[in-house]
Amino acid sequence: MSTTVPSLPGGTWTLGDMTVTRFGYGAMQLAGPGVLGPPADRDGALAVLREVVDLGITTIDTAGAYGPLVTNELIREALHPYPESLHVITKAGATRDEHGGWPVARRPDQLRQQIEADLKSLGLDTLDLVQLRLGSGERRLEGSLAEPFETLVDLQQQGVIRHFGVSNATAAQVAEAQAIAPIVSVQNLYNLAHRDDDELIDKLAAENIAYVPYSPLGGFSPLQSTALSAVAARLGSTPSSVALAWLLHRSPNILLIPGTSSAAHLRQNVVGAGLSLGAQDLAELEMIGGRA
Repeated sequence: MSTTVPSLPGGTWTLGDMTVTRFGYGAMQLAGPGVLGPPADRDGALAVLREVVDLGITTIDTAGAYGPLVTNELIREALHPYPESLHVITKAGATRDEHGGWPVARRPDQLRQQIEADLKSLGLDTLDLVQLRLGSGERRLEGSLAEPFETLVDLQQQGVIRHFGVSNATAAQVAEAQAIAPIVSVQNLYNLAHRDDDELIDKLAAENIAYVPYSPLGGFSPLQSTALSAVAARLGSTPSSVALAWLLHRSPNILLIPGTSSAAHLRQNVVGAGLSLGAQDLAELEMIGGRA
């Protein structure tokens, strides 16, 4: 039996024609070390996914490259047939090599293979949302996305993709995608310490497009980490909770996908993201990113 948790923090967002909870779940950590191979505790991984649904979370973020296909197969084993309210978000545009790297795979034939593998491994006829993964690793790179994005548009016309998004994208690439077809989400690195996308987030919010940040605690300097920890200590909370709560406060179009391989930690994340931040807390947190 799941521990009772208050209603999910942040409420809901309309993602295209889907109503989703702003608090979602990222499945990457369910794969083995280096996001390769099966988890050490398969039963535990399945329990986390079932807890996601029990808590009322309606989005799970995954990718065929995780494992590869490991997280997709776990999601299917744990939750198929899926509740009508649950929406699986996936990504295409990269694969894995024998060294654990993430080589780019955005040729039309590669994207079609990835979408076919996602459909099969998840047990779906249509993917609710596919985000085109751009850049190299976590680095954003300038350049046209027209050919790979048009491949996804063609797949949508075939009925196997419902909505599009872009990931690791520059503002110019977001605009280019929008000129080709409507998008419903952008998934980029963003947190208290890395706020290059502030202007983009505000623009997307005005257009009713979701922004999905990853690495809520990634890349903090020691000084920034100390400042965050000080706010957390005053609130009797944790840096992770404060960072998640701040993201929900930052803009109504921000959707969270914190990952974990522990059902107990998942519940902690839900409670933590609902932390109330006062004016003093927010002022101190703004200074972490150099924005007082």
